Amino acid sequence: MAKKIVMPKLGLTMKKGKLMKWYKDEGDFVKLGDKIFSIETDKITNDAEATEEGYLRKILVKAGEIVPVMEPVGIVADKDEDISHLLSDISIDTQVEKPEIAQDKKQETTQKPERGKRVRISPVAKKLAEENEIDYEQITGTGPGGRIVLKDIEEAIENKDKIKISPTAKKIAQDAGLDISTISKDSRIMTDDILRAQKESYYNSIAEPMDTRTPMTTMRTIIAERMTHSAQTAPTVNFTISVDTTNLKAIRDELKVDRNITYTDLIVKITSTLLMDHPLLNSSIDGEEIITRNYVNMGIAVALEDGLLVPVIKNAHIKGLEDISNEIKDLSYRAKVDQLTMDEIEGGTFTITNIGMFGIESFTPIINQPESAILGVNAIIDTPVVVDGCVCIKPMMKLSLTADHRTVDGAVAAMFLAKLKEALEHPLKVLL
Repeated sequence: MAKKIVMPKLGLTMKKGKLMKWYKDEGDFVKLGDKIFSIETDKITNDAEATEEGYLRKILVKAGEIVPVMEPVGIVADKDEDISHLLSDISIDTQVEKPEIAQDKKQETTQKPERGKRVRISPVAKKLAEENEIDYEQITGTGPGGRIVLKDIEEAIENKDKIKISPTAKKIAQDAGLDISTISKDSRIMTDDILRAQKESYYNSIAEPMDTRTPMTTMRTIIAERMTHSAQTAPTVNFTISVDTTNLKAIRDELKVDRNITYTDLIVKITSTLLMDHPLLNSSIDGEEIITRNYVNMGIAVALEDGLLVPVIKNAHIKGLEDISNEIKDLSYRAKVDQLTMDEIEGGTFTITNIGMFGIESFTPIINQPESAILGVNAIIDTPVVVDGCVCIKPMMKLSLTADHRTVDGAVAAMFLAKLKEALEHPLKVLL
């Protein structure tokens, strides 16, 4: 029985997907479970598997087109089965979304280039011009109706020969494709003149402004939309506090040897535990209601070549340090090789983004909606500080907190950040 193949809904927030490529051609037999086409969403790339057996009778959506979820992209049926009743139900023009850039490009390629003006020149004059490498299209004819005649070409040859140039300079100019008529000099043109003109031509070419347009990937487009939405939705307040990481560094150095524990692992564990006592930092807004939770799903921002993913550690508040460390490494690796599932990138309640490895000392992270806060982790820098009236060097790190002022008042955010500073400066109180 003929069936429609639809764009699957891969996650709760997925509204549309980009059909990247077909693994089958029209007429191919499709087995149950076969990979039939690949999909790119705002977060991941995944393969759609066949849920029906039969022949791929019709491809409705071409590779590269964007389709709303549950809209038909193809038809599978028996080899000789009538599928006209399905085709009549489908309006291909309304189901796909084509990028504007691609449409503009198509329009450009269909436009015919303008033809140049026809040059009127006598056959004899044309032959003489070609033999002497004269560009007759640049010559104004003196014959009837502006026609170029023999006399016009002879004068052009005479004027061309008036340019005085040394043989070596002429050869260099020819090899470089340099028009010597552009060199203004009363005396003979020498090699130095050619080299100088060549250098000027090169500098002029590289100094010429040039704009390059590259279509956004699906991921980059959605990132742009969500960051704009976040900035327009949440009135944010930003907080920065400095943390002495002496004790944190000592624990990390000790645990790094056997278990490869990182600063991110320690900060995630300590922050997740602390959030249980500060529920508003772990909340979200739904209409006119504030949702608070008795669990922490910690999002970890992972930078990719063309965007950003935030895989989520579910129930991070009850997981041990080693489990958190292993999960962060696994999720980060699979994020970079495009192997995450939708469940692993949804459901976050708080996000940590660490860019300290790039030497950044302070920044203002943007909240990952619908969460209420995000914590930015910066570089650890040896800094002179005053301790008991004496100046000493301490490994200091700044934390950058952005909070949604609709749910989190300034005093609440400041209290949380102060408690987090205390916990990171005395980590054994939390870890044990």
